[in-house]
Amino acid sequence: MKFLFPQILVLSLVPLAFAQTPVPGRLLVGFRANVLPSQAQAVISAHGARSSRQIGSFPIHIVELPPAANANAVANAFRGRAEVQFTESDMLLPPVQVTPNDPSYSSQWHLPKIEAPSAWLTSKGSSAIQIAILDTGVDPGHSDLYTKLVSGWNFFDNNSDSRDVYGHGTKVAGTAAALSNNGIGGAGVSWNSLIMPIRVTDASGYATYSDLAAGLIWAADRGARVANMSFDVTGSSTVSSAAQYFQSKGGVVVSSAGNSGTASTLAPSPYIITVSATDPNDAIYSWSTTGNRVTLSAPGCVFTTFNGNTYGSACGTSFSSPVVAGVAALLLATNPNLTPAQVVAILQSSSDDLGSIGLDPIFGYGRVNANKALAMAFNPPSTNSGSPAPTPTPVPTDTQAPVIRILSPAAGTFVSSNLSVTFSATDNVGVTKVQLLVNGNVVGTSSTAPFTIRWNTTKITRGSYTLQGKATDAKGNVGLSTTIMVYR
Repeated sequence: MKFLFPQILVLSLVPLAFAQTPVPGRLLVGFRANVLPSQAQAVISAHGARSSRQIGSFPIHIVELPPAANANAVANAFRGRAEVQFTESDMLLPPVQVTPNDPSYSSQWHLPKIEAPSAWLTSKGSSAIQIAILDTGVDPGHSDLYTKLVSGWNFFDNNSDSRDVYGHGTKVAGTAAALSNNGIGGAGVSWNSLIMPIRVTDASGYATYSDLAAGLIWAADRGARVANMSFDVTGSSTVSSAAQYFQSKGGVVVSSAGNSGTASTLAPSPYIITVSATDPNDAIYSWSTTGNRVTLSAPGCVFTTFNGNTYGSACGTSFSSPVVAGVAALLLATNPNLTPAQVVAILQSSSDDLGSIGLDPIFGYGRVNANKALAMAFNPPSTNSGSPAPTPTPVPTDTQAPVIRILSPAAGTFVSSNLSVTFSATDNVGVTKVQLLVNGNVVGTSSTAPFTIRWNTTKITRGSYTLQGKATDAKGNVGLSTTIMVYR
């Protein structure tokens, strides 16, 4: 069968920065292992609530509260019961996604950055390794995906229709395991892995803890060896419990750190690899969440499959996460006997250490390196799977803005043709980008020192123009230079 080349689509910048919100009138209540189902039901009924369902075979109940109930008060009451291990709100999670408008992101720079071409000499993946994509679904008609899909499930509608209703899951699936070396589109990290599409979201791309946990258990019971959740699930005992179950079945769970651009103080889950996002220069993206939750980092901008049999560029920790999931799949294809703890230990030990030496709250253990990881597939480092992941060094508070000044041209200069504007920019942590503003509008950006930006003045009218520099550091602090006036 002959396929036409699908249309290439590059979207403009649309960052999604919606906050997590509790599902109204719902709690997740985890009971202790020795509590009988009848006892659990009695405890729930005693607080005027009802269990809508149990998550898999786990003693975790989705508890619906009476209309007038105070969720915080009921949660505290549950926490006071000896039968209850934990109680939390079921949270509605936004998709973690940023899409750039820079055409240069169309290239797959992330693959050579993690040394994937060298890793593929060892393994291109295996159809025996299934990657569960817990997301908005996957486009079943995409030329780079349709031959790789196994049966999935739709936990939002409770049926087998796992088509992509939002467009996010198709991008994630292609990043991890798009069909490769077939003359169309781009390559995935793990060429031959199969994809298990599990829809856990509504039509707007929002997922709940409960559906994510149910999806993990469903995938584990059907043989998936890797699961990717491109959502910020840090702090959920429900999802962590399901990830523990997935791990007990021989699988590895990967998730996104988030796109808040802040340093989180939440502790990591020992059962989930949480991934921050790096740029082509191995610096952390300003929008990537950092903090103690971070296990690894990976490139955060990719060229990947889009819904509707198209392609485009996408950025966010939504895409750094499936990069790591793809490498985990390559590892398991190379040595299927690896335990989840050994896979995690290899990914950590083989990563390219960035930032502070060793584990740090920005890059975790470092940026993932596929080639180095596969070289360790038959000689994994020793592990202590019963211990939680080490806690990174506390995140230092960085509120200091960069200092920037214009070195040239001098104030009052008469300009013509193309003008090179040079800046000096310094910061206590590091400057990630410098922008040139002309009359308040950004006309150019530089991300490497010396910071020089060219301004084409040939098409502007004669008159006076105000120039200013804007410097941004890794934490989003902004410094502005004094303004100067030039003349055309």
